[in-house]
Amino acid sequence: MQAPLRNFLITRSRNPVDLLNAATRLFGGYVATSPLDGLGRGDHELRGVAAHDFAVGYFASPLEVRVSSAEGLRSYFVNIGMSGAIAASRGGLDVTLDTATAGVVNPGDTQELRPARSAPSHFLGLRIDAALVDQEYAALTGSPPESTVRFDFALDLTKPKGRAVRLLVHSLLEQLDSGDPLFQRAELQRSQLRCIVTALLLAQPHSHTDELRDGPRPGYPRSLRAALAFIEANLAERIALGDIAKAADCAPRTISSAFRDRLGLSPMSYVRNRRLDRIRQDILTTTDNVGTIAYRWGVSHLGRFAGDYRGRFNELPSDTAARR
Repeated sequence: MQAPLRNFLITRSRNPVDLLNAATRLFGGYVATSPLDGLGRGDHELRGVAAHDFAVGYFASPLEVRVSSAEGLRSYFVNIGMSGAIAASRGGLDVTLDTATAGVVNPGDTQELRPARSAPSHFLGLRIDAALVDQEYAALTGSPPESTVRFDFALDLTKPKGRAVRLLVHSLLEQLDSGDPLFQRAELQRSQLRCIVTALLLAQPHSHTDELRDGPRPGYPRSLRAALAFIEANLAERIALGDIAKAADCAPRTISSAFRDRLGLSPMSYVRNRRLDRIRQDILTTTDNVGTIAYRWGVSHLGRFAGDYRGRFNELPSDTAARR
């Protein structure tokens, strides 16, 4: 395909600092970029489109960079070579990005990108909000992931499943480039992105692949799966019943009935239990004090929290901490 995002130029400059600053703006502060071997010389170009839960950029630059995830902002990145080759690394893993191989970067990962010096190297960078991955995982399995989905690094675009991911990404680019106002609507862009995320979950091995192979749990309507995914992604925040209903795209009474019918408890009781589960995990695996951990997961009343904790686990939080 021809160079994408031709109508979405962000910067074209011989100053690499312009490229670094433009990348930070495009990805909304979700990444921090720094040069690996000095700023160097050359032509640098970035075209891109950003939305609430994704951004996509076309990079044409010889600059070698380190890209770090911003603290507390959870996103995945899929990098696809468009021409030439780029040596990429992630946590001790190496891959060459080209038209046959993409790289998938998980939340919290640091990546290094080194374009080949022998020929111009261009690549596509797609940012996907982690909440979208959680929501599509829940749509496939019936419940949100128990921990962050962590993908393998190298994605083979020559195999059927990898080709499906590449075709869906290219379809998103073609929609953005079409100039048709219909394709600029956030609803259509999000729908296309959800297809990409679903394909990625099914195509690329990851830490929850075995759970996906088991298939969806029967009887879970999509509204309930969406509610569960929203809760999982926002456990540390203040959550009200209205927020859950909005995420499920239904009335509070409807989603409350779904929780009681399928899970045997109210939405807010489910939220409380999931927070208690996370708190117990942190008590057992960190050295933080119980109060700090409880506040981290949205607990504001420690006395009530201790009673809820004992009711769920048959011991006080201090008893759990003593066994660390």
